[in-house]
Amino acid sequence: MTTTNSTKARKQRKARANAPLHKKRRMVAAHLDSALMREYNVRSLTVRKGDTVKVLRGGEGIKGVESKVAKVDLSECKLIIENVTVAKADGTLTQRAVDPSNVVITKLDLSDPWRKEKLDGLKEARRS
Repeated sequence: MTTTNSTKARKQRKARANAPLHKKRRMVAAHLDSALMREYNVRSLTVRKGDTVKVLRGGEGIKGVESKVAKVDLSECKLIIENVTVAKADGTLTQRAVDPSNVVITKLDLSDPWRKEKLDGLKEARRS
């Protein structure tokens, strides 16, 4: 995942935080639902805007929420999911960032022809 060979947690965190965006994109990956896992013969994929995810872990009533991804924040390696909000001290609601390891992808956004072609290739590799 990172380019460092160190096993020290401090250096791993630094390498993850200072990674370029093209490497951070791969860090924003989540497991697929079991049905999708069987269909595409792959365990996880990078999350994109428009994918439907289910939150598996988290406090403050966000656990169990299933909704679309509104934004993928590569600089923080977090997801902004519709209907996942937290109340601020003044009572207003703001969107809460969720770590991609705490969600599972339940429905893929296949509007991108390149992504659809790539996933169909994975499906074909399973059959052969």
